[in-house]
Amino acid sequence: MSLDIILTFATISLLLVISPGPNGVLILKTVPLHGKKSAMNNVLGLFTATYVHGALSFFGLSAIILSSAQLFIIIKILGALYLLYLGIKAFYSIIKKEENIKESLQKEINIEKKKRKHALSFMEGFLTQMLNPKVSMFYLAAFPQLIDFKNAVFMDIFILTSIHAVTIFIWFTLFVFLLGKSSKAFESKKIKNFIQGLTGTIFLYFSYKILNVETTK
Repeated sequence: MSLDIILTFATISLLLVISPGPNGVLILKTVPLHGKKSAMNNVLGLFTATYVHGALSFFGLSAIILSSAQLFIIIKILGALYLLYLGIKAFYSIIKKEENIKESLQKEINIEKKKRKHALSFMEGFLTQMLNPKVSMFYLAAFPQLIDFKNAVFMDIFILTSIHAVTIFIWFTLFVFLLGKSSKAFESKKIKNFIQGLTGTIFLYFSYKILNVETTK
């Protein structure tokens, strides 16, 4: 596997991880409600579920490429369109009226604040990641563009999935500890808009690049 493929996947993974979604909301809720230890168990659940997503996507796509090369090309194009959708969605989120997530979470925190078992927090993170369709679609969009499934080995999938999983672990660990001190940085509208704008731009670039290659073949 080339360094270019690894860097491309790492870039897309980072953008997916830092973009707002259910994982971030889970951590945002857990830290003030159950503490940093419970939140770290959430993170371990997210980390573990990422490998399950990677394995399922690999075996599913391998079966498709063996059954129909044309269907695989269609999936590649649909994957590029999905990246286009993510890019447009990121820009749309900048201009739409924001929902006040902080207020809704604060109401829940005020209702109940207690410790919980580590296994429960782990499962909460695991299920949040497993049931997140954005992750499944991400692998179905990214893997066909970067991996030659006719010659692919499971180690290639393991390396790419590990990049995504480690990125999740580092980002949300940082998120947990910063929330434990102060969450103001993550509440800044300017920072959110900057992240969304950067994310949208790069997703659109990769979508254009993929579609351009597929339509000129």
